[in-house]
Amino acid sequence: MWYRIILFLLFIHPALRLPAQHTDRRLESNIRDLISGFKGDVGVYVKTLRTGKTVEINADTTFPTASIVKVPLLMGIMDRIGRGSIKYHDTLTWLDTIRYDPGEDIIPYLKVGTRIELSKVMMLMMTISDNNASLWLQAIAGGGTAVNAMLDRYGYQQTRVNSRTPGREAPRGVYGWGQTTPREMARIFDDIVNRRIFDSAACDRMIRIMGRQYWDEEALSAIPPDVFVASKNGAVNASRSEILYVNGPEPYILSIFTRNNQDRSWEPGNEAWEMTRRISKAVWDHHQGKSSRSAKGRS
Repeated sequence: MWYRIILFLLFIHPALRLPAQHTDRRLESNIRDLISGFKGDVGVYVKTLRTGKTVEINADTTFPTASIVKVPLLMGIMDRIGRGSIKYHDTLTWLDTIRYDPGEDIIPYLKVGTRIELSKVMMLMMTISDNNASLWLQAIAGGGTAVNAMLDRYGYQQTRVNSRTPGREAPRGVYGWGQTTPREMARIFDDIVNRRIFDSAACDRMIRIMGRQYWDEEALSAIPPDVFVASKNGAVNASRSEILYVNGPEPYILSIFTRNNQDRSWEPGNEAWEMTRRISKAVWDHHQGKSSRSAKGRS
């Protein structure tokens, strides 16, 4: 008699059913095989947007952002635009006061006094990852302190700007310019894609800006060129990471972060970059298969 009652409670009465399993076990197993043996630390978070299924591997571990810090910097600028203190098409004047290694950037090669639209500086920050543009925009956003306060307002507790931010000197010594977790950075992308922060127009603009990516030889290389992807990557010697929103037949978000990497080379065959390409391809192929099965189910 008792076993019949238990069966009724667990499997028959809808209000008392156990919560659905939200982990994509097959994809998780595949990714774990791909990261096995990696000489460094890896964190991965995947979310299939239609079903809510996820893969979570070290998803709450803190990693350096490297240039992925430019996502919260972009948000900081959009926050100021939303509050009306600046406008997207405002004209700025380059005064060459940042004093940062020009590297492969474009901004530091402008002549002093050059006038350039805010929108173009934002494009340079996100598309080619221009560090001088990023530091300029960080200052315009009110500095790292203001950007971190904005992140707090939206409930992002793990993502922080460290560089040139008073009180963040110790974390900067560990993580560099910024820090985040694979889950929280994926959540930021999820919130932008689903227009949960700022307003719809601001989210749409951020998605478009992040859809113009010059650095496309790692995770992006596994996605067909006719599929829209909004993304940002980041790379320093011991950390190579990437975050993508892939609007394919089965849309998903993929967040890959690494740290303490033994391979610190800058050749295309770098171990972290090779692993990133394999993971991205596996996630794309997996969702292609899911999309095909879903289509058959609707026919």
